[in-house]
Amino acid sequence: MDSSEKIKNIVKNKYGEIARNTSSSCCSGACGCGTGTTDYSFVGESYSGRSGYNPDADLNLGCGIPTDVANIKEGDTVVDLGSGAGNDAFVARSLVGQSGRVIGVDMTEDMIKKAKENNKKMGYLNVEFLFGEIEKLPIDDNVANVVISNCVLNLVPDKVKAFAEIYRVMKNGGHFSISDIVTTAELPNYIKSAAEAYTGCVAGALLEEDYLRIIKETGFVNIKVAKRRNISIPDDMLQTFLSSEEMIEFKKNEVGIFSITVYGEKRS
Repeated sequence: MDSSEKIKNIVKNKYGEIARNTSSSCCSGACGCGTGTTDYSFVGESYSGRSGYNPDADLNLGCGIPTDVANIKEGDTVVDLGSGAGNDAFVARSLVGQSGRVIGVDMTEDMIKKAKENNKKMGYLNVEFLFGEIEKLPIDDNVANVVISNCVLNLVPDKVKAFAEIYRVMKNGGHFSISDIVTTAELPNYIKSAAEAYTGCVAGALLEEDYLRIIKETGFVNIKVAKRRNISIPDDMLQTFLSSEEMIEFKKNEVGIFSITVYGEKRS
């Protein structure tokens, strides 16, 4: 099994566990949802007050709110990559209205199942969730007016292929709004290899300059970092996957970790 497949299996197993073990009474808070896994809710932002927000679909796995700067209009077709239990998709649905369409894509079957259950409760006929990988999206060319994603792209092993797929499914003149984790320096290998760190979108994080370079080389234009927020990993969390010596070395290196929301357009 190559490293790409290993990463995908780690992500599928971790996110599948979260989807199977969450309960609506817990996941609206920052309690870790009773999954037995590390709680990464501190990485995200509160959706409270957002139109379309459904606490049952919020598993505290995001690192931003991409819909805030996505400029979604009524009637748009929005594609949500790594849609999880449907949180961002449902917020997007409130913006596109009945005349629009929202398509969520996720590679974890348990997440797709949970999203469909949530959607059934909401009664949305123009929201659908598809099983598939971002590197090979199950969507036709030139479909999306807007593509959104929340703390997912850095879980994808081949980010070049991922952004190429975003470009392919987007209509000419369309745009994306993507929240993700980036760094100011290379993360040490002992964090990159930590399974729990993938759940918090940290292990797969790229240097910010490399992340933006890939987007530019894909062909997107008018690229901008619309929002930036420093992420400080608490010591008690670092202790879950680092030894005492590794923690000292990590802090000494002073690697900056940031949540950014990036906006970009496809030429008309």
